[in-house]
Amino acid sequence: MIFKAIGEDRPYPAHGRVTTRDWAGIAPSLVRLDQLVTTRATLDLHQLLAEDSTFYGDLFAHVVAWQGTLYLEDGLHRALRAALQQRPHLHARVLNLDAPGTPVGEPLREL
Repeated sequence: MIFKAIGEDRPYPAHGRVTTRDWAGIAPSLVRLDQLVTTRATLDLHQLLAEDSTFYGDLFAHVVAWQGTLYLEDGLHRALRAALQQRPHLHARVLNLDAPGTPVGEPLREL
C-alpha cells in the first residue's frame, strides 16, 4: 500500500492556514508516503498528469500532524507522482498541531 490509510475528510481542528503564503513559513521536510493518511479519496487525473500541476501552487505538499498521525491535506497528486516514480518520500511542509514549532519528518539536506 502506498499510504498508511485513505481518508475522506480532515479529522483535525481548523488551523487557519488557507493560502500558499500562510504555509510558506514552514520549512519543507521529507515525509514517508507510508506514514501519510490522505484527507480525500479521489483525484482528478488531469491534475495528476499535468506537466504544470504545481505552476500555480506551492511546490511542496501540505501535511498536518495531529494526534500522532500525518494527514496529507494538499498535494495528493504530488504524492501519487512520487509513488509512481518509486520514491518512498515526499517533500512537504508539515504543520504540527500536536506541538507547534516541533519539526516533523526529516529535514532536507543540501546536495
